[in-house]
Amino acid sequence: MPQPTMEPLRDHALVINEGIILDVLPSDQAKHQYLADENIVLKNHVLMPGLINTHGHAAMSLLRGYADDLELHRWLNKHIWPAEKTILSHQFVYEGTCFAIAEMIRSGTTCFSDMYFFPEACIDAIRMSGMRAQVAPCLLDWPSAWSAAENYFDKVSMAREYAVNDERITFAVAPHAPYTVNDANFKQCLEYSLEHDLPLQLHLHETQKAVNDASVATGKRPLERLLELGVITNKAQLVHMTALTDKEINQISAAGASVLHCPKSNLKLASGIAAVQKLIDAGVNVALGTDGGASNNALDMFSELQYAAMIGKVCSADATAMSAATVLHMATTSAARALGLDTLTGSLVAGKQADFIAVRLDQVEQLPLFNIQSQLVYTQSASNVTHMWVGGQCLMKDRKLNTLDETEIKNFALKWQKVLLDA
Repeated sequence: MPQPTMEPLRDHALVINEGIILDVLPSDQAKHQYLADENIVLKNHVLMPGLINTHGHAAMSLLRGYADDLELHRWLNKHIWPAEKTILSHQFVYEGTCFAIAEMIRSGTTCFSDMYFFPEACIDAIRMSGMRAQVAPCLLDWPSAWSAAENYFDKVSMAREYAVNDERITFAVAPHAPYTVNDANFKQCLEYSLEHDLPLQLHLHETQKAVNDASVATGKRPLERLLELGVITNKAQLVHMTALTDKEINQISAAGASVLHCPKSNLKLASGIAAVQKLIDAGVNVALGTDGGASNNALDMFSELQYAAMIGKVCSADATAMSAATVLHMATTSAARALGLDTLTGSLVAGKQADFIAVRLDQVEQLPLFNIQSQLVYTQSASNVTHMWVGGQCLMKDRKLNTLDETEIKNFALKWQKVLLDA
């Protein structure tokens, strides 16, 4: 598969009208061709598509640092799920999502996918902030604080109705994982996604242990099981995928499914290393995500770019693998495609939504400047994001949040910290 070029345009202007990109053209030409109500000049900056975080659990940022240095299943079963039993509520999800969105805005993310509970709370936070998002309510075989398993689809329908006509919010069905969802529930999720034309997101082949355990218990690897159920389609968003055979990579490609790669979380939980360059070479659409703030422990997509590139080179034993242009593509254009939003966002093209960020390139850590893409990927760029727009609305200007109160956001975190410490 040819590598994306993503060559930067120098001394160009972005022309926005009613939240839509009207034109991209040389700055001098723009001055003569358009009479603007507002002119924003950002010297020594690069304008680029906003980063798209294709997988996470936003409210779990309030659990950042709560349980670290543990493998996945012990982390989940002994720490995270017991904590959620104590604190999971509409208020926790609303405040946690606001907290997570503030971090995402400050680090250059304009769109995210959220697999969690209490979707109406998440929707309220998205609306408050002005962000773009895919809301993917999570299904388990057992009841959660949000829903009994048998009421899941009624609850999802109610949430979809709550977000009706909100152009910045889309939905997905999210059966959690093969080890937490039975065949009957997977089939129901598939039927619902087909009926309502929704993507289906799930954790899959997250660790070699999960694959081995499933093989012993069922006689099938999880991907094989889900292929037989019909779940793996071009609507499927497959998260992690660290334990794959070459045959499975080809099967994913043939199905047209997208893989959502979360390199930092995979490393921190020792879940494994996804063969991303192999997937891309096989024609699989691969996008980037952070996973939740409790397992990362950040929502910094620029950091994710750096990890994806460097791990990908080691995994391939090839320094030319996973180039800067490739991982930038994964976090923008490929990410939009994975979420089914590629006609709306993911690139700075006339007719698309004005979802973009401005990154300073004249700071000490960004100089000297020989290659813009490399500088964005291999240096710490998140703190140099100065401005952000979603649908033409400025959510951050000169590092100041415009739609969220930073003091209030910090207080949310401190409040829930105390609740957990006192529990």
